[in-house]
Amino acid sequence: MATAQQLLQTFDVLLQPERFKDYGPNGLQVEGKDAVVRIVSGVTASRALIEAAIQARADAIFVHHGLFWRGQDGRVTGWMKQRLALLLQHDINLFAYHLPLDAHPELGNNAQFGRTLGLQADARFGEQDLGFLGRCIDGRSFGHAQALAAHVEQALGRRVLAVEGGQRPIRSIGWCTGGAQGYFEAAIAAGADAFITGEISEPQAHYARECGVAYVACGHHASERYGAQAVAGHVAAQLGLEHLFIDIDNPA
Repeated sequence: MATAQQLLQTFDVLLQPERFKDYGPNGLQVEGKDAVVRIVSGVTASRALIEAAIQARADAIFVHHGLFWRGQDGRVTGWMKQRLALLLQHDINLFAYHLPLDAHPELGNNAQFGRTLGLQADARFGEQDLGFLGRCIDGRSFGHAQALAAHVEQALGRRVLAVEGGQRPIRSIGWCTGGAQGYFEAAIAAGADAFITGEISEPQAHYARECGVAYVACGHHASERYGAQAVAGHVAAQLGLEHLFIDIDNPA
């Protein structure tokens, strides 16, 4: 057993949220019971995850996407009221870490996503050094975007969207999980032959074709299923707590 404050301190020491300029508050977003025995981790603090955590008798929930974001409507109505009501009724702590969870060099979303794809990071790029740049651990290269896409699909177990770049072999691969389409130009400047992220917007298809760098979008949720469970599992083992990862399916 640990206290909620011990848990918060352990997460903060590991993830160092003070280093990041983020879109919302990192750390304890909703205070629950003081004594924590079981942590449930997930990607997003959705009502479905909260309900599943209640069924699992969780004392704390650890997520990447919390409840509060900069610029959102501050009124507690609708879906926000429903989520908060469940957390408060069942006295569950909600911990959320956004960019700090993306960035951790071993347990974060980008590190764990790279490990899932068999990629080894050699460098970082982009704003706040969130992008990872590296190569396949086994030394392989890909002849075109569709070959890389097939590799990603096999690793993730889902369809992805790929845009062809140039004719050169794909050896150097940049990646950044979630909605990181804005990092594509930084990946190109860093020397990537291909870039993998969760989402794609209209400009990226043109950049890929014009700059000769392949682009693979594999789903925001699908790319961020790994960091929360790795961090929560690590901290739970460190503090002697129970941990359960619950993946709420999301096609986005």
